[in-house]
Amino acid sequence: MTVKSRTVLRHLWAWRTVLILLLTPIIISPIIIVLNSSESKCAYVVVLMAVYWITEALPVGVTALIPVFLFPLFNIVTSSEIAATYMNDVNMVFIGGLMMAIAIEYWELHRRVAIKILLMAGSEPRWLMLGMMLATWFLSMWISNTATTAMMIPIAEAILVQLKGTSTRLGKRLEKVDEVNALEMKVSPSKDDKEKQSETAVIAENGKVGNNAQEKQHTQEKAEGEADSYNETEDEDPHFKQLCKGMSLSICYAANSGGIATLTGTGPNLALKAHADQIYAKYQVKNPVTFGAWMAFGIPLSVVILIVCWCWLQIAFLRCRGACRCCLRGKQDTHRSERIKNVIRDEYTKLGPMVFGQLMIIILFFILIVLWITRDLGGVAGWGTAFGTEVKDGAPAMFVSILLFALPSTLPCLKSYSDPAHPQKWEREKIKQVDKQLVRFGPLEIRPLLNWKVVHEKMPWHLFLLLGGGYALSKGCEKSGLSSWIGHQLEFFSEWNQWGILFIICYITAAATEVTSNTAIATLLMPIMSQLALTTGVHPLYYMLPTALACSFAFMLPVATPPNAIVFAYGRIRIVDMALAGLVLNILAVPCLIGLTGTVGTAIFDFDNVPAGFVNHTISGSLLSKA
Repeated sequence: MTVKSRTVLRHLWAWRTVLILLLTPIIISPIIIVLNSSESKCAYVVVLMAVYWITEALPVGVTALIPVFLFPLFNIVTSSEIAATYMNDVNMVFIGGLMMAIAIEYWELHRRVAIKILLMAGSEPRWLMLGMMLATWFLSMWISNTATTAMMIPIAEAILVQLKGTSTRLGKRLEKVDEVNALEMKVSPSKDDKEKQSETAVIAENGKVGNNAQEKQHTQEKAEGEADSYNETEDEDPHFKQLCKGMSLSICYAANSGGIATLTGTGPNLALKAHADQIYAKYQVKNPVTFGAWMAFGIPLSVVILIVCWCWLQIAFLRCRGACRCCLRGKQDTHRSERIKNVIRDEYTKLGPMVFGQLMIIILFFILIVLWITRDLGGVAGWGTAFGTEVKDGAPAMFVSILLFALPSTLPCLKSYSDPAHPQKWEREKIKQVDKQLVRFGPLEIRPLLNWKVVHEKMPWHLFLLLGGGYALSKGCEKSGLSSWIGHQLEFFSEWNQWGILFIICYITAAATEVTSNTAIATLLMPIMSQLALTTGVHPLYYMLPTALACSFAFMLPVATPPNAIVFAYGRIRIVDMALAGLVLNILAVPCLIGLTGTVGTAIFDFDNVPAGFVNHTISGSLLSKA
C-alpha cells in the first residue's frame, strides 16, 4: 500500500468517526421526541453509549462518562448519585489486583515463571506449544492478558528461529537419504539375476555396485554440506509455516482462556460482579459471587477451554508429518533439542538469581490469594464476618497494595540491589543513558517494592471508568423504570427452553465481542440478562454468568482483543487463519461453557433454587402485569 493510499484511508477513518459522533445523537433522537418518557430518555443514553462503544468513535473510558451529564440533564438520576457509582468495592478489587500484577511485571517474575515452564516442557513442537500455553494461561490469570502476550511472543519467536534452522536441515538430510535409498534399489541385483549371471558378469556388476557405492557416499557428503550451509533467507517450508501459525495463535488463545479463571482476570468478570452486587443488594440477598467461588467455577472451565484450544491447534496446524517431520522424526537430529533448551536456558540465565524484592512479591501475592479465597467459604466459614461487619474483597486488595508501597525492596544487610535482576539497577542504567554527566553514584537508597511512577504508567485507568459507567447505566435503568420495561418485553422467553436461550445468548455474545470491547459488551448485557432471569423466574446468575464468560471467547479477529492484535502484528498469521481457527473454537467453547454451567455452576451457585427475594419479585411482577 502506498503512502498516498494510507493517507486517504486515515482521512476516511477520521471522517467516519466524526460522522458517527455527530449523526448518532440526531438519528436516535426520535426515541425521546416520540415517546418523551423517563424510560425513553434512559434508552436514548443506552443506545448512544452502545453505538459509541461498538464503533469506538470515542475512547471507551470517555464514553463511560456520558451518564454523568446526560442522566442529571434528563432528570433521571441526580449528579451526586450518579457520580458515586463510579467508585465501589469492585473497582477497589480491580485496583488491588492490577497493582499486584504491575509489581509482578516490574520485578520480571512473570518471565521467570514462563521460562521455567518452558524448560520443563521439552523440545517437541506439540509439547513446546503446550508449555507456552500453560505459561501464558497461568500468568494471564493474575496479570494483564496484553502484558502476558507481549512478553511471551518474543520468547516464542526465539524458539521458532531454532526450530526453523534445525528442522530445515533435517528435512534436507532426509530428502537426500531418500534419494540414496532409491539409488540403492535401482542398482541392487535381484536374486534370480545373480543365479543366471556368469562369473565375469558378476565381477562386472560388482564393479558397478562399487562405483555406485562411491556415488552414494559422495551424495551423502554433499547432502550434509548443503544442510549445514542452510541459508535462512530461503523460502520456508510450508509445514514450518503451519507450525509458526499454531505457536502464535496458541499464545493469544491461552491468554484469553486464562483471563476467565479468576475474578480479576479480565474486565467482563468484574462487570458481572459489579452488576450482581447491585441487583443482589436491591433485593436484600447475599451475593454468592466471591473470589473463591469464581475460581472454583472459572478454573475448571478455563482448563477445559485451554485443552480444547491445544487439541484444535494441533489438528489445524500440526496435522502434517510434524514441522518438517521434526514432530515424528525429531530424534534423528540430536542437536535440535539441545539448541532449543540452550535458547530457553539462556533467557532464564539473563534474569539472574532471585533477589529479596522478588521473594517479597511472591509472599505478598500468596497472602492476597489466600485472603481472597478464605474471606467467604460459601457462607459456611471465612474471616470476612469475624469483625462484626462483612468485609468485601476490596479490603484485602487495598491492604496488600499498601504493603507494596510500604515494604522495602532490599535491606541494609543485603546487597541484592547490585544484582542485574533488581529494578533499581535498571533505573540506574537508564539514568546513565539519559544524562551521561551523572557518572558518580553513591549506594542506592532503600526503596519500596513499588513506586507510584511505575503504577501511573502501567495502570489502565480507562477500565475503572468503564466499570463505573456500567454501574451508572444500571442505576439509570433502575431509576427510570427502563429495567422493568425490558423485563416485561422479555416475558415471551418464559415459554422457551432455558438451555436453548443460553445457546442463543452465548453465541450472539461471542460474535458481538469480536467487533467491540469485551468489557463494554458485558456492561451492556448484564442488566438485560438479569431482567430476563427475573422475568422468567430463573436464578439471575444462570444467564449472567455464561454471558459474561462468553465475552472472553474472542478468538476470530485481531481487533477482538489486544492479545490477538499483538500476535497478528508479528506477521506469522493472516486474518483468514485466525478467523477459521477462531470460528471452530467459538463453536466448541460455547457448549463447554453451558455444560459446565449446568454441572459445576449448579453445584457452586445452586442455580436450581432461586433466592427468596427474587422469587417474591417475580410473583409480584407477574401479578402487576396481569392487572
